[in-house]
Amino acid sequence: MCYQIPALLMPGITVVVSPLIALMKDQVDALNQEGIAATYINSSLSCPEIDHRFAMAARGDVKLLYIAPERLDSDHFFNELAGLNVSMVAVDEAHCISQWGHDFRPSYLTLTETIAQLPSHPVVIALTATATRKVAADIRERLNIPTANEVNTGFARDNLSFRVIKDQNKDTYLLEYLKLNNDQSGIIYASTRKEVERLYHLLDAHDISVTYYHAGLSETERATNQEDWLFDRKQVMVATNAFGMGIDKSNVRFVIHAQVPGDLESYYQEAGRAGRDGLPSEAILLFKASDLQIRRFFYRPVGHGRRVQAK
Repeated sequence: MCYQIPALLMPGITVVVSPLIALMKDQVDALNQEGIAATYINSSLSCPEIDHRFAMAARGDVKLLYIAPERLDSDHFFNELAGLNVSMVAVDEAHCISQWGHDFRPSYLTLTETIAQLPSHPVVIALTATATRKVAADIRERLNIPTANEVNTGFARDNLSFRVIKDQNKDTYLLEYLKLNNDQSGIIYASTRKEVERLYHLLDAHDISVTYYHAGLSETERATNQEDWLFDRKQVMVATNAFGMGIDKSNVRFVIHAQVPGDLESYYQEAGRAGRDGLPSEAILLFKASDLQIRRFFYRPVGHGRRVQAK
């Protein structure tokens, strides 16, 4: 709504800066199904295919072009982009631009300078579903967006029920819950790849329609498992926080955190994937004090940096 409709009304092309290949593909596929001309350029494409898509954009055959922020680090790519009539740049998942955001990406930092060099002087819009005041201020500052131009629609979701279940046997709880909700789509988040795979095998052994996702899988495996869940071939997705950014599946009835998430912002981003159709849905946190030890390990200082979770 915020940038796809304006993209159709503006004379040139809208460039959407998006952080994930899978997210680009999902959004482009959805637009094409609605008869809206859109495409993407990312590392999954060959050089001839990239040239072909740039040619389409130059001819005006597409209205939205999705790119990863890392693409703008290339002088050749920027020169190609500068040759287009870019009316608007939409920075999607804009919390990635902030050093305080939970999915910070260094390649977002040069966006302001790059956008300013585009001959067409496009309008800039930044969008995120979860931004603390600190993150929102950082986004505005980095993209030179005036405070008066910030629109905050609030975070309240009346259809979401939040619960914390303390000191329960996690496996037993999950099996019983999924038995009672065996016809519902949902996500179970765990902190480590090892725990994701353990839970996947546990649920699969109990004949639950389940798949899994983490950064240790091949790109093909991740794409297949994600599509199985998106198209309801599998009901339950077990995943690390590598999964879910930009996912727009309307019928997710529950999001269960099997372990304590990294921070409140990440928790709300992940829990908010439930109930996007407005129907009653649940966000459940299974809490054990021992899970906090995992978080302390992830954030323990190491030399001049920090140990962070491998997604």
